[in-house]
Amino acid sequence: MTKSYHPDSALPAALHTEALEARVALRMTVHLHRAAQGLPHEITERLRFGREQALAAARRQRAAAVVLPQLVGVGERSAALGNPPSLWLRLVSALPLVVLLAGLVLIQQHHDSEQISAAAEIDSALLADELPPAAYGDPGFSEFLHSHEAP
Repeated sequence: MTKSYHPDSALPAALHTEALEARVALRMTVHLHRAAQGLPHEITERLRFGREQALAAARRQRAAAVVLPQLVGVGERSAALGNPPSLWLRLVSALPLVVLLAGLVLIQQHHDSEQISAAAEIDSALLADELPPAAYGDPGFSEFLHSHEAP
């Protein structure tokens, strides 16, 4: 059994449905246009007037839909598109940034104090030792330590 190729068969179902609807709409438009040509003048004028009223109503509805989002809100605390934010809202919005910066400063201060205390421990151990601090910088001292470590 062989299948015949139809140009619309390769289209997805949604596109096929849209194409079918477009063809039906085009045929209906042609038939309505032909039928309207045979109508009396009084009826065509009433149809023209009704069409103009429908277009005007559609324009008003589109204009109302554009204005509507700006009117949505509850009292003074609305989040409407046209109103600038209040001072309290700006301050509360900046609060997380201030807390973050304060945390970073505290972490840096803690890190610096830990480094200072570690350096102070090393300095106090060096000064409390029997050897003078200059001995640790002497190249012969490291040789002395290596020779006494191995028994």
